[in-house]
Amino acid sequence: MRNKIAKINKDEQKPSIHYGFKEARAITKKYAKSFYFALQFLKKEKRDAVYSVYAICRLIDDAVDESKKYSKEEKLKKIKERIEAVYKKESINSMLLSSFQQTIYKYNIPKRHFDELLEGMYMDLNKSRYRNFNELSLYCYRVAGVIGLIMIKILGYKDKEAEKHAVDLGVAMQLTNILRDIKEDYRRGRINLPQDEMRQYGISEKNIAGNFHNKNSNEFLKFQIQRARTYYKNATRVIKLMKDGNARFVVGLMKELYSGILDAIEKNNYNIYKRAYVNKTKKIYLLLKVVSTGDYL
Repeated sequence: MRNKIAKINKDEQKPSIHYGFKEARAITKKYAKSFYFALQFLKKEKRDAVYSVYAICRLIDDAVDESKKYSKEEKLKKIKERIEAVYKKESINSMLLSSFQQTIYKYNIPKRHFDELLEGMYMDLNKSRYRNFNELSLYCYRVAGVIGLIMIKILGYKDKEAEKHAVDLGVAMQLTNILRDIKEDYRRGRINLPQDEMRQYGISEKNIAGNFHNKNSNEFLKFQIQRARTYYKNATRVIKLMKDGNARFVVGLMKELYSGILDAIEKNNYNIYKRAYVNKTKKIYLLLKVVSTGDYL
């Protein structure tokens, strides 16, 4: 009888993958509203897999946003060790990591993508300024382009060419986030904008600190928005290379939702003091737009 009770207690301590996916879903819903909205049109199996990956990416991102540098480095180190343990199939006492482990093995997601992502987060710790777009694009690739590569492994694609354009979409979304978050990033001590292009448009760090709403800043933002839209345009190809209609629809909707933030910046007359976001009405409009065009089905 005692051995039976011990076995029951042991079984109860095993992480539940079901609850791991449930936790991942809650994290996605809380921190990525537009992303979560788009994912509702995926089949549950793939939707849960994407949740599990997003949750881990969120933990990595949160580690960098802590207040003390020592804490940031230690947290990133611990997350790196946990990801390595997952790939080595070591014992894991975490529901969230168990769901993540199931996802990476089921969809054959290479560990190198998460290594690159962590390298991008280390860039956040050690690099707060970017001399030019070449430097910034490397950062965007590491923190977002590789996420595009991870996501298409789950969603499924027909041609290796899709990988290049999945990176384009990830970079486009990161550039959009950068433009939306200029003031918030500055408060954290970062300027994620090409320094040479800032000088070209007559913009200084003092402008970002207190006067970033004038003719020069408007022209600068127009240029940056156009670059992001070029990436979105190139990313359209990945949608056509997805295996099934659900995946094409979801990626197409994500593309429209995130590029909608650029529309919001323009609607705010390039005033970065106003939060640029896609409201519920606009989300429904974009959903209907994707449905009506039929390009993503």
